[in-house]
Amino acid sequence: MDTSAFMFAFALTLAAGLSTGIGSVLVFFTKNDNTKFLSVALGFSAGVMIYVSMVEIYQKAREALGQVLGPSAGDWATAGAFFAGMFLIALIDRLVPAEENPHEPHRVGEIREASSRPVDSTKLMRMGMLTALAIAIHNFPEGLATFTMAIKDPGLGIAIAFAIAIHNIPEGIAVSVPVYYATGNRHKAFWLSFLSGLSEPVGALVGYLILFSFFNDMVFGVLFALVAGIMVFISLDELLPMAREYGEAHLAIYGLMGGMIVIAVSLLLFI
Repeated sequence: MDTSAFMFAFALTLAAGLSTGIGSVLVFFTKNDNTKFLSVALGFSAGVMIYVSMVEIYQKAREALGQVLGPSAGDWATAGAFFAGMFLIALIDRLVPAEENPHEPHRVGEIREASSRPVDSTKLMRMGMLTALAIAIHNFPEGLATFTMAIKDPGLGIAIAFAIAIHNIPEGIAVSVPVYYATGNRHKAFWLSFLSGLSEPVGALVGYLILFSFFNDMVFGVLFALVAGIMVFISLDELLPMAREYGEAHLAIYGLMGGMIVIAVSLLLFI
């Protein structure tokens, strides 16, 4: 594998993962109800993920598997891997308790209010640590997805990394707020949130080490279909509900449409 391609893909994955730090910074400088922009951004991220998954990634998986298995078997394998990706991320989501799950939608103000009540600081710290762990578990397959896309198609890699970076911002909020109220230390809250995003580049490296010697059309086809399923599930189960919670329902849909339009134009012009 070309070293420059590897470094580019890893840099994208690292940037997407560490965007949790943006959420931890924003939460200290924004008002509780100043979330309309975040609602549009999350809807935008969902639009990018859904469109690129169904229009581009799924089709690339189908083409790759069709070349190896034949048209009919390739179609069945693509559909099977797509839904396997959805079931995989759904299983991961189910294994994380709802109260510590950063993908359960909560307003910034609700997190602040709950964290600022006079409760045991040890419990708050535990909440922050468990949320960071939950993020690490969720972000692991996302890191592999971003890295794989960037290796195979840099343009798609950039689009996926951008969408994931946006959706990581609320996760940073979910980690930093309880840690801050437990310790009163902004720096500790920021760094724990920031570092929780490292699981994405770790996922990329582990996936690369395991799959590098097996990279061929069959592996790429299965991975692409898995990634498409993961992205669609994240969009429908996490991003859109969270976008609606942060702002008005129409704002989330406007963001969704905007994301689809932008990625559609970019695919037509540059890919």
